[in-house]
Amino acid sequence: MIKMVCGINCREIIISFVLLNSYLAAVDKQAKDMFLRLVKQMAKREGVTEWLKADNQMEWVKKMGNIHARAREIVNAELIFS
Repeated sequence: MIKMVCGINCREIIISFVLLNSYLAAVDKQAKDMFLRLVKQMAKREGVTEWLKADNQMEWVKKMGNIHARAREIVNAELIFS
């Protein structure tokens, strides 16, 4: 026998939870992939290389932090909050 919770059957709740979880996992993967792609593209375009990392770590950290922030803003605007 299926229990009822607030007039909703538990099977429906479980199915909804599984569907929501699958959807959120797909969005998470898409967001991570987009973020990594953007970071790689921006770093290449702006000359933030492994050579810079070896030569001037503080400058590299500053530039990569800026790139990460901009990439995160783009991902949030285009995937998360749209």
